[in-house]
Amino acid sequence: MRILEMSFSTELGKTRTLRVYEAKAALTGADVAAAMDNIIAKNIFSGTGGELTGKVKAQVITTSTADVSLV
Repeated sequence: MRILEMSFSTELGKTRTLRVYEAKAALTGADVAAAMDNIIAKNIFSGTGGELTGKVKAQVITTSTADVSLV
C-alpha cells in the first residue's frame, strides 16, 4: 500500500498532517505541491490548530503485508 502524507503549517503554529491512502505510483513532487497549494487556497479543512497556511513536507510511505501461518 502507498500512503501519501502531506504536512501543513497552521495559523496557530501547529502542524497538521493529511493522509491519502492508495496513492498513485506515478505521483511527482510537482503534483503533490500543486495539490497542497490547492488545499491551502480553497481552505477546505479546519481544526483546533486553525486554518492551513503553508506546506511543511510530503512523503510517500510504502507498506507491505505478509500472511503468517498459525499452524
